[in-house]
Amino acid sequence: MQFFYAVPGVKSNDRMNSITITRLLTILICACGVLAAQAPPLVIADEVLPVIDAGVEFHMLLHATGGVPPYVWSVASGDLPDGVTLTPEGLLSGRAAKPGTTTFTLKVEDSGHPAHSITKDFRAVIAASMLLEWLQPPKVHDNRIDGAVQVSNGSADTFDLTVIIVAVAENGRATAIGYEHFPLKAGATSVQIPFGNTLPHGGYVIHADAIAEIPTRKAILRQRLQTPQPLQVIQGP
Repeated sequence: MQFFYAVPGVKSNDRMNSITITRLLTILICACGVLAAQAPPLVIADEVLPVIDAGVEFHMLLHATGGVPPYVWSVASGDLPDGVTLTPEGLLSGRAAKPGTTTFTLKVEDSGHPAHSITKDFRAVIAASMLLEWLQPPKVHDNRIDGAVQVSNGSADTFDLTVIIVAVAENGRATAIGYEHFPLKAGATSVQIPFGNTLPHGGYVIHADAIAEIPTRKAILRQRLQTPQPLQVIQGP
């Protein structure tokens, strides 16, 4: 049984309309509650991390669907590659410090009450963008030190490459015994760079430095090789 109270200046039909609107609002509120309770399950998009070039800036925005946005991302277990970070918004970015493979688990949590969360395993492959190696380790021949290095470009970009080889004497004086500057094409492997020069007698530590500039990415890569102990030049030039 329903009771209606007369309100001065308000007709009976107006009271009925007011009750009808109130009921409709109640139904809508209940329906919204049901819809919220039936929100689709939280899912992390089926994305695979691309191969990451060591030393090159990397950005990737992760995605989730379902649940109640906005979402909060975090590392559940394992470690991100050295030099790479994750923001709460799901942005992976940074410069991977060294080549290799690493696995880690990420978690995303929605804004529901109560909140729902889900995790997913990821595998990151860090490629050696630039590889500098001794091809012929430095050796003393009479009053000379000779050798060769080789360099490879494992990235998808052409490098503006500079290679400098210096002999550092015991007193700290450095003498250049090799220098090359040239574009190293993407995918080039084992490009040989010989070096050598005559030197005064004494002990020398050999440093080989490779500096690669990638203009399209505004990135600079560096690698160094060094002899473990001084090489002794006995004879003078």
